[in-house]
Amino acid sequence: MARDYYEVLGVAKDASESEIKSAYRKMAMANHPDRNPDDAEAEARFKEAADAYGVLSDVNKKARYDQYGHAGVGNGPGGPGGAQGFNDMNDIFSAFGDIFGSSVFGDMFGGGQQQRRRRGQGEAGSDLRVRMPLTLEEIAKGVDKTFKINHYVSCNSCDGKGAEKGTKMDACSACEGTGEIRNVSRSVFGQFINVAPCANCSGTGEILVSPCKACHGEGRKQEESIVTVTIPAGVHTGNYLTVTGSGNAGRRGGRAGDAIVVVEEQEHEYFERHDDDVYTDVVVDFPTAAMGGEVEINTLEGASVLKIDAGTQPGTNLRMKDKGIPHLNARGKGDQIVRFNVYIPESLSSDEKKILKGLSGSKNFDPKNVNTGFFSKVKEAFS
Repeated sequence: MARDYYEVLGVAKDASESEIKSAYRKMAMANHPDRNPDDAEAEARFKEAADAYGVLSDVNKKARYDQYGHAGVGNGPGGPGGAQGFNDMNDIFSAFGDIFGSSVFGDMFGGGQQQRRRRGQGEAGSDLRVRMPLTLEEIAKGVDKTFKINHYVSCNSCDGKGAEKGTKMDACSACEGTGEIRNVSRSVFGQFINVAPCANCSGTGEILVSPCKACHGEGRKQEESIVTVTIPAGVHTGNYLTVTGSGNAGRRGGRAGDAIVVVEEQEHEYFERHDDDVYTDVVVDFPTAAMGGEVEINTLEGASVLKIDAGTQPGTNLRMKDKGIPHLNARGKGDQIVRFNVYIPESLSSDEKKILKGLSGSKNFDPKNVNTGFFSKVKEAFS
């Protein structure tokens, strides 16, 4: 008599979809035939778990099973008219291999699909990584950058085919022109096929009879090229752009790889970047800080004048709206935050000393008369 499907997977009837999926994965991995060779009981548990998951993972089948039991989904697990009707292991791999990922069923057990290389297609070229240092001003505006790249390009003498013009290519005798070698093995669990690129022709399916003299049969030569890329405003270190086809050309007509341009933001003399805001430090003299006035500020767009209020304290931050970095792939800009400090002279003339001594007795210059909240504001500004 068939066991209850919830019992098979060890889950409750109100188990969620993810809990059912996780339970099946554990059962299948524990009882997989490759981990339990010549174990008929493990194979039976493996198929039983697949039948259970096939029903409980389907909303409609699960509803019928909950109402009518096995009779609602067929005559029995694994048999004709049953829940799934699997004939062998490959049926199970095809049905549920996606929940394990390609690194498990696809790579380990041959369940994944390999893309076959067509005869004469050649080997694909590799990608190239290019470092692109950018100033903060370039990042703020966006810029077109031109750079040199040393890479493999298609050979003009043979049109990238690797053979002298006017000569033919012979089909590889080792793989009969398919570009791949298949090894078939059989076991009690079914037929397993291992597919690998043909070593004799490097997977191209063809053999050179008369190699091109210019490229020695490679179909490509190393040259220096000039590439231009448009960098959008607002990029960050680590962002990258792909220049399609500017990597290494493939051997014997294979498609070219790409140039991966990786952004590296250079350290700036005046500005610090925090997301899309920029910070800058400005030092003002004491009279300007005390009486207020206009201060020239460096921005990413050039010099700008900022008005400060009388009594501006050291550590005060002022925000300049929309003077920062444009948001990448969005509207608007960040701001520029100006951090103020007050310059204290290290030496004074005798006249300057007299003036300051005269002011030292003034009420407005006595820190004892300052509201205690002032010190907390200064502390907060520098924290």
